[in-house]
Amino acid sequence: VVSIDIANDSARRAFELSTETVAGRATHQIVGGPTGLDEALYRELRVELGVRESAPLVEGYAAAPDHPGLTLHILGVDPLAESVVRSFAGGGDTPATFFLRPGAALLSAQTASAYGIANGAELTLRIGGRVERALVVGLLEPEDEASGRALDGLLIVDIATAQEWFGKVGRLDRIDLTLPEGPAGEDALRRVEGALPPGVQVETPERRTSAIQQMTAAFELNLTALSLLALVVGMFLIYNTITFSVVQRRAQIGTLRCLGVTRGQVFALVLGEALLVGLLGALAGLALGVVLGRGLVGLVTQTINDLYFAVTVREVAISPLPLLKGFALGLGATLLAAAVPAAEATATQPRSVLRRSSYEDRARRLLPLAFAGGLALLGAGGGLLALPSKDIILAFSGLLLLTLGAAAVTPLCTLALMRLARPIMGGAFGLLGRMAARDVTASLSRTSVAVAALMIAVSVTIGVGLMVGSFRNTVVSWLDSTIRADVFVSAPSVSANRLDQPLPPEVVERLVSAPGVERARRYRSVTVPSEVGPLLTIALEVAPPDRAAFQWVGPEPPGVWEGYARGEVLVSEPLAYRHDLQVGDTLRVLTDRGEQALRVAGVFFDYGSDQGVAMLAFERYRELWDDPGVSSLGLYAAPGKDVDALVRELRDLAGGVGEDGALLEIRSNRALRETSLAIFDRTFAITNVLQLLATIVAFVGILAALMALQLERARELGMLRANGLTPRQLWGLVIGQTGLMGLAAGLLAAPVGVMMATVLVYVINKRSFGWTLLFQLDWTLFGQALLVAVAAALLAGIYPAWRMGRTSPALALREE
Repeated sequence: VVSIDIANDSARRAFELSTETVAGRATHQIVGGPTGLDEALYRELRVELGVRESAPLVEGYAAAPDHPGLTLHILGVDPLAESVVRSFAGGGDTPATFFLRPGAALLSAQTASAYGIANGAELTLRIGGRVERALVVGLLEPEDEASGRALDGLLIVDIATAQEWFGKVGRLDRIDLTLPEGPAGEDALRRVEGALPPGVQVETPERRTSAIQQMTAAFELNLTALSLLALVVGMFLIYNTITFSVVQRRAQIGTLRCLGVTRGQVFALVLGEALLVGLLGALAGLALGVVLGRGLVGLVTQTINDLYFAVTVREVAISPLPLLKGFALGLGATLLAAAVPAAEATATQPRSVLRRSSYEDRARRLLPLAFAGGLALLGAGGGLLALPSKDIILAFSGLLLLTLGAAAVTPLCTLALMRLARPIMGGAFGLLGRMAARDVTASLSRTSVAVAALMIAVSVTIGVGLMVGSFRNTVVSWLDSTIRADVFVSAPSVSANRLDQPLPPEVVERLVSAPGVERARRYRSVTVPSEVGPLLTIALEVAPPDRAAFQWVGPEPPGVWEGYARGEVLVSEPLAYRHDLQVGDTLRVLTDRGEQALRVAGVFFDYGSDQGVAMLAFERYRELWDDPGVSSLGLYAAPGKDVDALVRELRDLAGGVGEDGALLEIRSNRALRETSLAIFDRTFAITNVLQLLATIVAFVGILAALMALQLERARELGMLRANGLTPRQLWGLVIGQTGLMGLAAGLLAAPVGVMMATVLVYVINKRSFGWTLLFQLDWTLFGQALLVAVAAALLAGIYPAWRMGRTSPALALREE
């Protein structure tokens, strides 16, 4: 839990610091559509409206090929205007060369140190499909650690340089304003808003930051929920440990009760010891969480960069809140899990406490009650999930109730399985086989909890595995139907699934008219302001043969393509789900022609963005926005033309365009599909880590339960040894018992895993991301999970078997 919180907080904090640094002291920002703002607006603000505290900006991202892993946030500023809006920490005096040298830049000192970039060095930058050169003429020295993290990855250049690099000559990305509070500021804001052209608006930096951060909210919540699952599994371990502590000292507790110690005092004794152990465990968890968080922050950052926005995180932000939260969860889980055995220690008459059998008798009598309680929890969880709601917290609460319900019915199910296994084990292994099955049920109070812990961990493996597998198969099917062009051309982007950078126009013309290309589809991917917030919009040419690429939510809407040709929009399922859009509704967007209400012509399945996307006819897009750019091309090979050969020819053709050549990604549809699936697999890498952690916790639980059994059964095993049981037979007995526990956990995990996968696919994924997935069973996964359960139990039984085999019968039988 601590590690996931730290990783999420580090990424979030790095983004906040970066945006705060870029925004500076600005109170408002003037922003436009895909092509930004005409720089004449800035002159009008300062000269005609008298808004002197304003500063223009052009920004973007670039990769540094000579320094792998380095993504630079390039900020084009007007140094003469920045003094009133922004002061970069430790920037000092701007060197004269910043004004005089082409490509002069100021680089974060922290970034320069991390990548071995010296002051005065020349940087090669890859910006979209072009290569540019930057000369580092100064380093930005941070005033403190927070400022250092804020400046990390920042490269500041003159605004004219940025305009040339990003192909925005005469255009600005935004204008920052610093308006005073009170009537004067409100009056200035009204004058500014009145002078803005259509398609341009004023908003606050906080609103823009919040809108972007909301993109990752569902992703972070899902990681947090999965991390809490390890804590739930750990509670079974705690329960086992405290129960063992109570049972190991049952004679002492019975004697104390006979001597007059009250039930409350015994309860306080057990709970107090649990609190001390929990305190040590929580403190150790904090330290391990920080270490693990440093490893996980890379996976979290990679996923955010792939799917949402670019953020540079090299410093792990450790704030008090995740540590306090983790500490409280550690102690809370300990006290909650320990309360049951503590109550058991006080609820029995002193004389019966002295007998171990009395504890097992009570456990047997409670089995029907636990089973009934489990069924009630399963019913309550199903009821929560059935409620017509989009609340993701409610969905996770329902899944938690289902998980606890499955754990509660495990003891009775284990008892039934062992009764079935006893004759089978007897037929296969004789007396020792029957004894192994009997021993599992004889100590059911302990073995059933260990089986439940392992069952939950394995069921999570099955559930998440089925969800990821279903998701992957859905994406593969979607890619097969949507990727129809033979060759795809795009400019490199810092975000794996965003293609905002336009292609050089001369390259587009050469590639479209290249020999071997039968026809081309032009794409333009931009983010525009809308009534639902920043909206990813794709302008797309759709010829009649391309219409089969769209898979509709429900039947194909009548007249959808006629409406699309008239300028209506097609919206993806996540966008429609998040904002309750249906065919016939209108979506209001801010264009260069003012606000436009676009009718929704259809809703299609899409798995490229969980925020949703709106598709618009290419010509209609150019009518509404003054944007001639093309983000990517889909090229169809002429009949008989080899696609791989065409890719090589197009790369040679594109490489000769421009002074430094065009660095474009020209890939076949097969390569694009493989790249998309690689991004998908990378996204779920952190999920696999968390699954492994939950399994390790369950393994420790099985080991603790078997160690407790070894101590409790010392006299019984000593008696067996005295009657002729050999160490080898003892090994077989213990390993047989643990194998049966693992088998029971694996068999019970299968239906529970399918239940979890169903909830993840149809409820949690839908509410988190708006996707409808095709649920598919993977029988190989069930076999692997069963092997994992049995192997984990067998490995956990090796050490107890070794300890039991080395114990002297006389020593085991000795009693004070």
